[in-house]
Amino acid sequence: MDQHYDPSSIETDVQKNWEDTQAFKATEDPSREKFYCLSMFPYPSGKLHMGHVRNYTIGDVISRYQRMQGKNVMQPMGWDAFGLPAENAAIKSGMPPAEWTRSNIEYMKAQLQRLGFAYDWDRELATCDPDYYKWEQWLFARLVDKGLAYRKTATVNWDPVDQTVLANEQVIDGKGWRSGAIVEKRNIEQWFLRITDYAQELLDDLDKLPGWPERVLTQQRNWIGRSEGVTMDFQLENSEEKIGIYTTHPDTLMGVTYVAVAAEHPLSLQAAESNPELVDFIEECKKGGVTEAEMETMEKKGMALGLNVIHPVSGEAVPLYVANFVLMGYGTGAVMAVPGHDQRDWEFAEKYGIERKQVIFSADGSDCSIEKEAYLEKGILSNSGPFDGLDSEAAFNAIADWLKKHGKGDKQINFRLRDWGVSRQRYWGCPIPIITDANGEAKTVSEFPVRLPEDVIVDGSGSPLKKMPEFYDLGNGQVRETDTFDTFFESSWYYARYCCPDAADSMLDDRARYWLPVDQYIGGIEHAILHLLYARFFNKLMRDEGLVENDEPFSKLLTQGMVIAETYYRTNDDGSKEWFNPADVTVEHDDKGTAIRATLQADGQEVSIGGIEKMAKSKNNGVDPQGLIDRYGADTVRLYTMFAAPPEHTLEWSDAGVEGAHRFLKRLWKLSATHLQTGNIAELKKDELTEAQQKLRLKIHATISKVNDDIGRRYTFNTAIAAVMELSNALSQAKDDSDNGRAIMREGLETSILLLSPIVPHITDTLWHEFGHTEPAINAAWPVVDETALVQNELQLIVQVNGKLRAKITVATDADNKQIEETAISDQNVQKFIADKEIRKVIVVPGRLVNIVVS
Repeated sequence: MDQHYDPSSIETDVQKNWEDTQAFKATEDPSREKFYCLSMFPYPSGKLHMGHVRNYTIGDVISRYQRMQGKNVMQPMGWDAFGLPAENAAIKSGMPPAEWTRSNIEYMKAQLQRLGFAYDWDRELATCDPDYYKWEQWLFARLVDKGLAYRKTATVNWDPVDQTVLANEQVIDGKGWRSGAIVEKRNIEQWFLRITDYAQELLDDLDKLPGWPERVLTQQRNWIGRSEGVTMDFQLENSEEKIGIYTTHPDTLMGVTYVAVAAEHPLSLQAAESNPELVDFIEECKKGGVTEAEMETMEKKGMALGLNVIHPVSGEAVPLYVANFVLMGYGTGAVMAVPGHDQRDWEFAEKYGIERKQVIFSADGSDCSIEKEAYLEKGILSNSGPFDGLDSEAAFNAIADWLKKHGKGDKQINFRLRDWGVSRQRYWGCPIPIITDANGEAKTVSEFPVRLPEDVIVDGSGSPLKKMPEFYDLGNGQVRETDTFDTFFESSWYYARYCCPDAADSMLDDRARYWLPVDQYIGGIEHAILHLLYARFFNKLMRDEGLVENDEPFSKLLTQGMVIAETYYRTNDDGSKEWFNPADVTVEHDDKGTAIRATLQADGQEVSIGGIEKMAKSKNNGVDPQGLIDRYGADTVRLYTMFAAPPEHTLEWSDAGVEGAHRFLKRLWKLSATHLQTGNIAELKKDELTEAQQKLRLKIHATISKVNDDIGRRYTFNTAIAAVMELSNALSQAKDDSDNGRAIMREGLETSILLLSPIVPHITDTLWHEFGHTEPAINAAWPVVDETALVQNELQLIVQVNGKLRAKITVATDADNKQIEETAISDQNVQKFIADKEIRKVIVVPGRLVNIVVS
């Protein structure tokens, strides 16, 4: 065996063998326990980044470990291929998005293969392929038939330059993120899915997911936002028209001093017909935010509409205002305002001179004045007519009952969750399978797929589909829908299609029932709400369509942390910053290792140190995985990303850490090569072990036990690697050429190889063959702990004097407390600290320590 570790040749040979033998091809086998491991599939942006590498290495380690447990493992990979970046790239390059996307897929697939991930590539899919998206078109048609998909007019962010709807995240300081144009609110017809019909089930079924991080469960609960409140009507003065209101604080009802409606509310628009100033205000509101978060931070503005509504209990006239903090898309587009007990309402009332009325007072008589701010606590009602003296909880029920009795309201459960708007005025997406006839009636198509034209040039001036009559004009007054689906649509069910990607006659088949649900899902915390919520929703839609049997798509969820690195920049004359890659910068450190100066290698001039941030193209602080693979090999990259931090934590990039990982693999290789030169190994004679040999075997099997728990249960891959490194050090220090000594060395090295196999599969597979095994390491069973090796005749205890460590002693495992105390007190080093002092007591903590208290 060559003493030199050459990852490039080793990894190429191993990967070729895996490919030739279809080592990772998954087939259904009802006689075996299945394990479906899935990492969130990537957008084919062009190249892998270190976040990808970390994410996919985590999934691969878990998959390979479960395979060594004897499970039938499936780990697929594919491409979340639709989306805006392809359109933007097409605008710059003149290349059709389809060509750009498929070129990127080809390159990134080769990168994934070079990293040695155990994917079943026969299950590969790309969401831009008609064979994939035709089935979501089919399902959408079914949802239309069932009333779960519908079309309505909705308020959206409209970019007048790009001629398209923008997501809230794409509006920056009120401007389109790409065009820079002032974004407008516009009402357009869009398609929606009734996710609200599943709101309660989506909430309840979170309790079925103990394998999910509590942080994610909390975010989903908050997003769904179940609330118990009261709905009621405020009737327009001198009119039969009523305004519906929902509140979760009916105990404050008697403190209402105005009602606010959205700018797009029919009453606002009606009042604007004779009020030019109001027209201007409504136009200003159209340029405001459309999210609750934006509403919280923006300046509160409004105008009186010159109308009143009648309080449902007191009968008093209450002024009606239009306000920029009320959203038409939330609830009824109207809110009751209680300045005494809501800070937003208080600020608005202060600004426009509206009465503030206090109706809740502290139960203990403490200060509850509303002179300087709203009083927000629960308490005792006053100034509330028939409800005076009730506490807030009792008032909730009493007021709800009064409203119901008088036909003016009732209790109601509401959800913060809104129906999912799935229409996008973009080209590179799945066409919505709808045709509108000459009478304006929308109908679903009868044949699938509705193919997206791919030989298209995108120029940024709206969707090309709207300029292609050959696509949308079907004759006889029939017009095809030119909107495409939100790309969350494709990523909401891909996990199920992996189970049967070649199913030609149905969206899913019986194979999905074998593999689902996904046993382990891995991805970034940024997907905690939308993607995971939509995937859960889609699973329930498919279940109710009879396609799957499981209620939830993902049994366990792991959310990995970010990869971060140093940033360096120079400030340009115009105030902008030019960012430089860390690889191009030389850094000087002080005695404590703190960076004190950085210079650009190209010109030797100083650059500013920007701190540590998430790796991103915008900060030019990414590390090219391909360069690392070429230099160190895939195993080193995999080892470093697993060793540098626990998977849920942030990983701070360190070039020195990568070097360290590579050195360890070289040591393991050399240690194995040196051992193999010693020739044949005799059978281990367990009943003839020396004390040193027993300790080394104890180390081997204690390591198996720890790594098994670290990888199999805790997912702390960093501590698993550290344990194997410790074992490797112990093996390196063992200088025992006896038959038993060499046998234990063989046992320790083979154990290390198998324990590391899920993490560094190339080097371990090669070493496994060098040790004489004919089957590949991926087919080897996980090491089993020899319980007899864990039996210890002696224990090491620490000895403290008055709580300070003073010595370590070795005692027999069956020693009683008296023997332990005597050994501790007689220790030579301990004697230095207890001489001429009175021993007041000796505390023995079994298996851990002895504390001698003296005075």
